[in-house]
Amino acid sequence: MLKLYTLLVAFFLCSFVSFSQNTISGTIKDDKNNVITEAYILNLKSGHHTHSDAQGNFSISAKKNDSIKIHHIGFATQYLKANGAEFYTIKLQTKMNLIDEIVIAPKINALSIFSEINTRVNPVNSSQDLLRYVPGLFIGQHAGGGKAEQIFLRGFDIDHGTDINVSVDGMPVNLVSHAHGQGYADLHFLIPETVNGVNFGKGPYATNKGNFSTAGFVSFETKDRLDDNLIKAEIGQFNTQRLVGMFKVLDSEKESAYIASEYLGTDGPFDSPQLFSRINLMGKYVGQLSAKNRFKAIVSYFTSEWDASGQIPQRAVESGLISRFGAIDDTEGGETSRTNIILNNEYQIDDQSGLSTTLFYSKYDFLLFSNFTFFLNDPENGDQIKQKETRELFGVTNTYHHKFYTDNFNGDFEAGISLRNDQSRNNELSHTVNRAEVLDSLSFGDINETNYSVFANANFHFGNWTLNPGLRLDYFKFVYEDGLIQQYTNNAENKTALSPKLNILYNLKDNVQLYLKSGKSFHSNDTRVVVQREGNEILPAAYGSDIGFIWKPVPKLILNTALWYLYLEQEFVYVGDEAVVEPSGKTVRKGFDFSLRYQPFDWLNYDLDVNGTLARSKDEPDGEDYIPLAPDFTLTSGINIIHPSGVYGGLHARHMNSRPANEDNSITAEGYTVFDFNAGYRWNHFDFGLSIQNIFDTDWNETQFATTTRLASETQPVEEIHFTPGTPFFLKGIISYRF
Repeated sequence: MLKLYTLLVAFFLCSFVSFSQNTISGTIKDDKNNVITEAYILNLKSGHHTHSDAQGNFSISAKKNDSIKIHHIGFATQYLKANGAEFYTIKLQTKMNLIDEIVIAPKINALSIFSEINTRVNPVNSSQDLLRYVPGLFIGQHAGGGKAEQIFLRGFDIDHGTDINVSVDGMPVNLVSHAHGQGYADLHFLIPETVNGVNFGKGPYATNKGNFSTAGFVSFETKDRLDDNLIKAEIGQFNTQRLVGMFKVLDSEKESAYIASEYLGTDGPFDSPQLFSRINLMGKYVGQLSAKNRFKAIVSYFTSEWDASGQIPQRAVESGLISRFGAIDDTEGGETSRTNIILNNEYQIDDQSGLSTTLFYSKYDFLLFSNFTFFLNDPENGDQIKQKETRELFGVTNTYHHKFYTDNFNGDFEAGISLRNDQSRNNELSHTVNRAEVLDSLSFGDINETNYSVFANANFHFGNWTLNPGLRLDYFKFVYEDGLIQQYTNNAENKTALSPKLNILYNLKDNVQLYLKSGKSFHSNDTRVVVQREGNEILPAAYGSDIGFIWKPVPKLILNTALWYLYLEQEFVYVGDEAVVEPSGKTVRKGFDFSLRYQPFDWLNYDLDVNGTLARSKDEPDGEDYIPLAPDFTLTSGINIIHPSGVYGGLHARHMNSRPANEDNSITAEGYTVFDFNAGYRWNHFDFGLSIQNIFDTDWNETQFATTTRLASETQPVEEIHFTPGTPFFLKGIISYRF
């Protein structure tokens, strides 16, 4: 630990030393005048390198006649000879061959290359599908399309976001102490066509990611400007319609603004129609206020409502009581909305330093009716529950960036502070009937949760080595006012978490990167648990390590493989559906990741992701130590064609192995393999396409749970698999016009 603190002190000091070397600076843009962030700039003579910042600006040590290499995935590499000028404007030309241009640079999150390739070649059916850009991440819907999807990654059943940190343009998506579940991450406010890039990391290794970043994080970035206006219509089976409109409002060199809208409606394949509808609205402004100041403002709103057939018992289908797409209680459903305001300012202090400030505000409403046990607890009225809340979310993050160069090493340093406050009012769990009558209030109160954090992180590049130490400190204050107690009570607790990180990279030339990552993170528990347990064991820690490599053996092939380990401390998890606390115990997960991207021709792409995990509880006896629903083997693969003639298409497969549904593996969640297909033709300003989900019409279960339930005709409860059926053969036609 002393060595770690010594390193941290060292990089604080190094970040403020003066430098005698000459530097050059510039701005990198594409052929449509969009700034390019994270372009890789390398001085071929000295070996020093850097990346362009959020404004497309860069600075690098260079002397006259030094050769500078500039490249970014999706663009042709350029070379620049330093000629004595101090500032350069560089425009990169788009290039279809993505992998050819990749250089495996000393960058701590080089794995984002794989998600960036995915965003450029893989189609997306919904906003939540964007999460599938992360290799090895699976999702499942089990409530009529309106509730946040269930997430699986690295041997976790993450539920709706408990162990993955999700953000959009610097604003957190996860909602703490949510009415339905801790870390609830509903991405449905994000319009897929507005997404510019996806950054991700697996494991607890990112210093600037705090709460919920145990299995990893996913960060989405929306487009700063539109290349074209867009009108898009999709019509499909099950009374499905989707309309998208995206229009430029401002489009000059220094300013851009656009608005985007989306409508989605569907009944789904269910015997009882979903009657699902969603409306999304978004506006974004980007202005270069001065040579050093770039400002962004984003406003978005979404609202949705739906009915749901819920999770159905296997025995009801096998007996013929209902079909695979039937329901025991079709009065489930809900409605939700979210308004977001995000303000961001990037200020360039000098060639080496910059300051980024992000402020965000969300207004959120949620109402959900569910019935997981049917007539188990109330044989007369049934077990329907209502979960409801109204929330306001405020926050600000300030991050200081600094780049430095010496004769022996170069690198960068960042330090940040952040504040987040969640105020959830009338957070409710009630026993209801027919969505109208409240039979019993199980939980009702107001939650106020505040999170302060400070963090520091650096990258030191010594020849082929990169050392990346980091340290994060989080402070939480939990306040709960219980509305079911006659006498006023206002319970409060506070807690801190210290999270050190240390990552080491070694680059063999420019085609192999070896890495060893290590770090600690955490996920917070629900405020109601915190006050019940009087502050004990409320920030369970996760300790992890990865060892692996990224390799580009030939120009058109890149692959990654890693072995990893993750240990979680004792947790007490709040079950929002029952208003009870369940201990989950200490757990260990270990496994491997393998990803491959191959582009034999400019117009042909192949991808493969294979992930294996062994997940076990530490304190349970052998044979009773399985972690329910933890995926132990997943595979995704696809072929994509994007031909210069305008023809495009793809075939994609995803496979999840059968896995234990309970602790002794006596109940099994069945695995599945599903294939999706898409094809189309771009002609002038028009785009004609079709999409087929589950092209072979496979019967598969999208989500599954081992649940004890009782039907109206039964005298005794039964524990068995309950499932939501996966989408059957689903054909959709698409037409869009760009102008």
